[in-house]
Amino acid sequence: MYVMQTCPDCEYVEKQVEGNPDFEVIDIGKHVRNLKQFLKLRDTNPAFDEAKAADDLGIPCYVLEDGTVTLYSKDVGLQPRPQTDGVSCSIDGTGC
Repeated sequence: MYVMQTCPDCEYVEKQVEGNPDFEVIDIGKHVRNLKQFLKLRDTNPAFDEAKAADDLGIPCYVLEDGTVTLYSKDVGLQPRPQTDGVSCSIDGTGC
């Protein structure tokens, strides 16, 4: 799963996978290599079309073993962050 340390949505789901060997957590802010890997995926995979249209980054992002990409935490058995938490990472302050 691709995440970024400063993303509230990512932080919420990352806590759910701590110690779970079924998830590999890749922080795109830790190394430029991780960012490049994520951007290539984001630029070429249609799973990001909706996120890009809404000016969202598209994280957290999950790449399944079969190569399927999803931006929905529930698709991988995790609970998304409740949007009532009030934390925002969008430029306009409306959400993440």
